[in-house]
Amino acid sequence: MALVGNLREAQSAKGPTTILAIAIVNSENIVYQKDYLDFYFRVTKSEHKISLKEKLKGICENSAIRKCHFYLTEEILKANPKICTYNAPSLDASQDMVFLGVPKLGKEAALKAIKEWGQPVSKNTHLVFSTSAGVDMLGADFQLTKLLGLNPNINRFMIYQQGYYAGGTCLRLAKDLAKNNVDARVLVVCAEIIAMFSPIKHG
Repeated sequence: MALVGNLREAQSAKGPTTILAIAIVNSENIVYQKDYLDFYFRVTKSEHKISLKEKLKGICENSAIRKCHFYLTEEILKANPKICTYNAPSLDASQDMVFLGVPKLGKEAALKAIKEWGQPVSKNTHLVFSTSAGVDMLGADFQLTKLLGLNPNINRFMIYQQGYYAGGTCLRLAKDLAKNNVDARVLVVCAEIIAMFSPIKHG
């Protein structure tokens, strides 16, 4: 038992666990709240629903939201009309977008944080990736290792469907990994792209 304890102690890091860098990246496409209603009713071809638009106007004005970073642009929506059509099968189109978009967004944030850290990408020993988007296998964590040029044998942990809890959950896991693996450097990436729309039923 003493040998196991000695081995465990040798593997564990000494001292506090530290966040070495942090970065945030958002989609460049911005929709301001004051313009959102016109955008929404235009892309869903619902501009004739004047009374409904007036109802939603009050909700938008009282939301205290100033702007939203949207992945979906009018160009993307025009190229994928099913996303704006009520009850149309649009899941495949949405998943195709997030399959490419989530790892790309994660890469931009990771490179920004790694640059602040000031060490080579290869120094990362563990990757914790969280997203509520995408159901592909191999997942966004594997795609990110390719985009960053990480060792494919890096210890990867994928966390799905945590929503607003993702950041805290990932940091708790990262802390345990860093504490229990001497010289560990854990890259944490939380990337969310919501590529779905809620069209209005016409009738």
